Amino acid sequence: MSDIEGLLLDVDGVLVTSWKPLPGAVETISWLRDRAVPFRLLTNTTQFSQAGLAQMLIDVGFDLRPEELITASVATGAYLRAHHADQRCFVLASGAALEDLQGVQIVDGQEGADIVVIGDAEEDFTYGELNLAFRLLMDGALFIAMHRNMYWMARDGVRLDVGAFVAGLEAASRVPAIVMGKPSAQVYLSALVELGLPPERVAMVGDDVANDVLAAQEVGMTGVLVKTGKFRPQDLERADAMTRVIDSVADVRRLLS
Repeated sequence: MSDIEGLLLDVDGVLVTSWKPLPGAVETISWLRDRAVPFRLLTNTTQFSQAGLAQMLIDVGFDLRPEELITASVATGAYLRAHHADQRCFVLASGAALEDLQGVQIVDGQEGADIVVIGDAEEDFTYGELNLAFRLLMDGALFIAMHRNMYWMARDGVRLDVGAFVAGLEAASRVPAIVMGKPSAQVYLSALVELGLPPERVAMVGDDVANDVLAAQEVGMTGVLVKTGKFRPQDLERADAMTRVIDSVADVRRLLS
């Protein structure tokens, strides 16, 4: 890790669980700030807007600025504004995520839609809403997924995530989703641009061996798997010889030192 000059860090399961800081997480961000180590938080969480999530983290002690968070909903909004500004979007996601979709033409889908967009919807993943999304895809709509994480770790245990519903809709409609967040290579490349560093000088720290670690390594970054959050011992079998493994985000300071 002696060549590493910048960091990307996952949020849920790495810095917090159920939005409570994990041991050493607040101190690690302060340590990075004090040493002027460039970093960004790269998260697939779309339950909250970029500004809302930043404020939640600030409220529990993190020294952060909203622009230091790269979220899947922010990436989705940027993509839609750049490539589909005039098209109608049926969005199945939490209300907070819609704040990051300013300028996007959002419709209820009852009269059709050009694009189906799916993010974190939790209790709104009803049969009726999913079936409407399915029908729109069958009628020719483009499919965009804010991310495709299969599950996440809450205080009461693991919970299904967006990816499970994305996979079901893909299988039923045979329409592949364009993924905006991790593990999309594009979101990692965009983060590198923000850091101003080449991939070989950046490490990605995450608890998801596929979406955080291996995906980052695919674009030339160093992958660091942290044994908190959704980590399971069997994840070590999926990691490759280039993966660094640490017990918690607090160990980042030791790696960089």
